[in-house]
Amino acid sequence: MSSGDTIAPPFFSILSALFILSAASIFGKIRDVIYFLLHPFKVKGETGYAPIRDPTEDFYMRRMYGRIVDCWNRPICSAPTAWVDVMKRERVRDTTGVDTAHIVPIGGHTRCLNLSSYNYLGFAAFDPYCTPRAVLAIENLGISSCSPRVHAGTTSVHVELEELVARFLGVDDAITYGMGFATNSSTIPALVGKGCLVISDALNHSSIVAGIRASGAKVKVFRHNDADHLEKLLRLAIAEGQPRSHRPWKKILVIVEGVYSMEGETCRLKEVVEVAKKYKAYTYLDEAHSIGALGPTGRGCCEHWGVDPRDVDIMMGTFTKSFGSCGGYIAGKREVVEHLRRHSPAHLYACSMAPGCVEQVTSALHVMMGMDGTDRGKQKIDQLHDNANYVRSRLLAMGLDVLGSWDSPVMPIMTYNAAKMVAFSRLTLARKLAMVIVGFPATPVLLTRTRICISASHTREDLDWAIEQMEEVVDLCMLRYRTKALYQLVESELKDHVKRHFGPEIAERATIKALATGELDLRKSKDLSTKAVEGGVGVGIGIGGNAQQQQQHQTQSTSAKPKRAAANSKAQLEGKGPAASPRNGETHRKPLASVQAHAKAFVVSK
Repeated sequence: MSSGDTIAPPFFSILSALFILSAASIFGKIRDVIYFLLHPFKVKGETGYAPIRDPTEDFYMRRMYGRIVDCWNRPICSAPTAWVDVMKRERVRDTTGVDTAHIVPIGGHTRCLNLSSYNYLGFAAFDPYCTPRAVLAIENLGISSCSPRVHAGTTSVHVELEELVARFLGVDDAITYGMGFATNSSTIPALVGKGCLVISDALNHSSIVAGIRASGAKVKVFRHNDADHLEKLLRLAIAEGQPRSHRPWKKILVIVEGVYSMEGETCRLKEVVEVAKKYKAYTYLDEAHSIGALGPTGRGCCEHWGVDPRDVDIMMGTFTKSFGSCGGYIAGKREVVEHLRRHSPAHLYACSMAPGCVEQVTSALHVMMGMDGTDRGKQKIDQLHDNANYVRSRLLAMGLDVLGSWDSPVMPIMTYNAAKMVAFSRLTLARKLAMVIVGFPATPVLLTRTRICISASHTREDLDWAIEQMEEVVDLCMLRYRTKALYQLVESELKDHVKRHFGPEIAERATIKALATGELDLRKSKDLSTKAVEGGVGVGIGIGGNAQQQQQHQTQSTSAKPKRAAANSKAQLEGKGPAASPRNGETHRKPLASVQAHAKAFVVSK
């Protein structure tokens, strides 16, 4: 990838990050030398055997990761609601020349605001409709079938769930799996193989990468969310054919995600589908983070962009996020699903989903579709979007460099420096905020970040308190990297989003400042856009049988934002608060949603 296709950190952050990493590496090497001089007879592993772990990885785990091991894998001892109990831990062994650091729970816990869970709609904790039905399913069908689907693992609740998923998505059929990762890694090899071509987005999830590698198909990678580059690759691949023989490809599969979990960005699905259909390539859409979280009724990326779900050949999703359960699904045309039932290893050999988990998903779908006799599902989806857009606008107003798209519940905040990332994690935990940080090797070394995940279970008071706590940490870590050019770009994306979903009249009033200060309430404005929604703006077409759920009466927000938070946000936006800090000057960075737009904003900011 060229430099124009990546996010460019500020120059000073590059220097400081490289200096810190170099110093840590040098001192780590020195400590290893001293250790082996003092302990010459200690060796790693058994004599005569090759090391299990690569020497470079071993050094990284001991001398780099070992220093900051407390920032990851924090166990909890409560349900993942808006607030969680994070268990207290301490080191029982420090890093040596042969051992990695070890940290264990010591008893006790800290009550923290949960900004790290994928529990987007709040179904993972107790729910008055879902929980009793899940318990009843366990009583009737047991904890587990202890069998694959093709043996004795298919129960009545499995059949019901697959029918309901297909109905919810507006496609012919669906198949379920017991594990989300395996849904991708075992399905892709069943769809493509030798003589086939997979064209994959550069930022696709590791489960997709694992599936492609196992398939034996050739793979080409297109620039993230760049439909023009995708078209160039497709045209070239079709013209050249297979390597050496130049025979036509047996089939071509384009794989994208609905929401990219490390960027919080939605796929430009409409453009991708148009290109794929033009060149007769199949489309595979991974909706692990978008199903239940995007669209007016939670039907995912297709509904969000107004794409007919029947134009997407394979629709993949997981039940581990919005539905509060485990497993995943593949949905699409009946012949595709039947093919997977005969050839997918995870369906043929892996244990089926536990009946209680199946009933949890079915009940969550009932709530989302209004089949429980209430509009709670619609309220949850509206609350999720309201919370996500409010927090995103407040973080931008604070001067932070926030990735992602509007309505997306995933919000990465760029730190660009491993030391700042670690400091942010420790300081936020001390202030009772449970957050996730992401560094190398999950991201490039200079693109470290912290990530916020929003839930419908968060109240406005929870979010205001969290932002107040984060503001102190942001000042301590000096993270105000946002530029004026990027702010304007994100605001233009907001106007485009509101125009598609709520109509042009509301879009004219849509600004980040209005969202952050409460001057614009999109939930209350929905009743003004009823005609636009009925006309198909922002609503997936071809859903079939779900029109009543799509047009359910919208509810108004019952939570009022404290005047203090509004005043603070206004002060930031008007340059009177912390966002006016000198650190908020122009920096070498590209913005939020599209990589190409990032590059343009970078040029303007210079």
